[in-house]
Amino acid sequence: MSKDSIQYKTEAEIELLRESSLLVGKTLAEVAKILKPGVSTRALDELAESFIRDNGAIPGFKGYGGFPGTLCISINDEVVHGIPGERIVKDGDVVSIDCGTYKNGFYGDSAYTFAIGNVSDDIKLLLQRTKESLYFAIEQAVVGRRVGDIGYAVQNYCESYGYGIVRDLVGHGLGRNLHEKPEVPNFGRRGTGAKLKEGMVLAIEPMVTLGDYNIKQDTDGWTIRTIDGLPTAHFEHDIAIRKGKADVLSTFNYIEEVLKKQQ
Repeated sequence: MSKDSIQYKTEAEIELLRESSLLVGKTLAEVAKILKPGVSTRALDELAESFIRDNGAIPGFKGYGGFPGTLCISINDEVVHGIPGERIVKDGDVVSIDCGTYKNGFYGDSAYTFAIGNVSDDIKLLLQRTKESLYFAIEQAVVGRRVGDIGYAVQNYCESYGYGIVRDLVGHGLGRNLHEKPEVPNFGRRGTGAKLKEGMVLAIEPMVTLGDYNIKQDTDGWTIRTIDGLPTAHFEHDIAIRKGKADVLSTFNYIEEVLKKQQ
């Protein structure tokens, strides 16, 4: 079977993917406990790596394509792939954290965007609506629909508020490899793209900006940021395609329980 074809998963494989995906949610919840003004992105990264390893998995991102961290930590105008380091999180920051795990031969991959302290209403709404768009996309991720239906759901909802939909970065299939076919853009036309079938597992991940959707890469070779310097949000779930309703393998519940206690 060629690497370019869609890899269909058995029920047993989907359960292993669920285990890896749930571990990402648990890891991000641990990170959320210490994510506040004054913490370094390195401290967040070290906590995540320890937690993943303590749970019998290995970080899915560390060393992937040469990436140096366990987490991609992207702040404010950074869309994705921010490298953890000495940077200190500040009040008013928007911090998007993408995490991957690898366990029993399968990857988990999920992302959540956090508002730190005093953040403007505009930015709170951007985060809320980006997350809502993810769930609208998931509603389309059922047998018989197409990849274009998923992208259309994100685009149609977010553009109605004047937001930018990042075009150059996409969701993807997930399994024994972190990135598999098909690509899952966050824009598109209904009824186009690969047909969704039982056994497909996708990572759906809207990346939405407060302004222009165009992006640029930093000289570090990793960090991607908006061209106009405006903030962005990123939420990601892993789902298995089913008849009637998608099976969400990852979860935000652990994260949101932590956030609720902090209010």
